[in-house]
Amino acid sequence: QVQLVESGGGLVQAGGSLRLSCAASGRTFSSYRMGWFRQAPGKEREFVTAITKGGLRTWYADSVKGRFTVSRDNAKNTAYLQMKSLKPEDTANYYCAATPKEVITGPYDYWGQGTQVTVSS
Repeated sequence: QVQLVESGGGLVQAGGSLRLSCAASGRTFSSYRMGWFRQAPGKEREFVTAITKGGLRTWYADSVKGRFTVSRDNAKNTAYLQMKSLKPEDTANYYCAATPKEVITGPYDYWGQGTQVTVSS
């Protein structure tokens, strides 16, 4: 089992940047594919990005491609989501998730509690 804790959310103006972190504890972090999801009020949770266990492959939702970058540091048991050129429509609660399976959009087995990102216009 793995425990996930997100951090780095906050309030930012449109066009700004934020970097989210997802710290993992428990079993070997490098055994898990990592994903980031987000959920805005009144909307369903949506896939944002995923990264393989070794960090060599990544996938992105069309809505964030070219603006967001996912990465991981297995030595630090941490995944990151660098967000640039933020838009008001990026406002959501962002979650990291982990799975030992070779999936992209899901299902994921373990979830963090989320961190709020608010982008003002």
